[in-house]
Amino acid sequence: MDMVLNIFVAAVLAGTPLLFGTVGEIINEKVGHLNLGVEGMMSIGACAGFMVGYITDNFVLAIIASFIAAALSSLIYAVLTVTFMANQNVTGLTLTIFGIGLSNFIGIYMLGKSETGTLKLPENITSQMRDIHIPFLSDIPVIGKMFFSYNPFVYMGIIIAIAVGFYLYKTRIGLNVRAIGENPGAADAAGIKVTKLKYINLLIGGGICGIGGAYCSMIINGGVWISNNVGGLGWIAVALVIFASWKPVNAIWGSFIFGALRVLKYYIPKSVFPFPNAFYDMLPFLITALVLVITSVKQSKENNIPESCGINYFREER
Repeated sequence: MDMVLNIFVAAVLAGTPLLFGTVGEIINEKVGHLNLGVEGMMSIGACAGFMVGYITDNFVLAIIASFIAAALSSLIYAVLTVTFMANQNVTGLTLTIFGIGLSNFIGIYMLGKSETGTLKLPENITSQMRDIHIPFLSDIPVIGKMFFSYNPFVYMGIIIAIAVGFYLYKTRIGLNVRAIGENPGAADAAGIKVTKLKYINLLIGGGICGIGGAYCSMIINGGVWISNNVGGLGWIAVALVIFASWKPVNAIWGSFIFGALRVLKYYIPKSVFPFPNAFYDMLPFLITALVLVITSVKQSKENNIPESCGINYFREER
């Protein structure tokens, strides 16, 4: 029982950055943009969040910085694909390369200015990122550890996923966003401000991805700066969008399942499954590829990619 409980908790913690990346990409795709720059936006958010936290010793400012920095990087993508109608796939891949490179460059620069040769978050900010103890609820046996003993990022991710789900499926603006993703020409003819909503949602989606990156640099790495700290999670998040059927609430349990795959190597006895650690490191990416293959073969009208996703909208062609 203890092992199952420990795996569950570890899966939630390992899946949290995937949750942010997946929800951010869902918003992008719902407005008709297949943004392959999730890894880059998460990397920029990771760098901005860590560096602002390191300099200011303020957790809230670090989160805000990660959101704004990633949103600004998403603005580059938005200008190129919405205004100048550049190829979405190429632009997204370029954003990934740019984001990872910029993050590593700033990290190396800051390391060079450090007297100790390392960058570690101050104690004040790390204490704010520790597990939250909720009176009474956290003390309940088993249930308390499973649901009420996580750091602020976990609760923030779940709240954002639920809020985005409500926004997309329960509000008029969300209906307009989904209409743009399906048929921007028809939405434009109905009086919906297509370009404005595209920009707003691309920036919001990018900012949410950035918070996931901050989780990688500030939590997963133990508050110590490490280059390439996102480690491919952005690519898994892109595939998780399909796994979640473009529904933010589904992204919650989907990300935690993939989180469990990431931590299996620490809990499965080598005597039972004598696989090297590299096999378990590969497993999430292997499952990601299988999800893509199975989804492409078995398509559902209800749970399918938005019709105009990946296709730039040129108003004069409608």
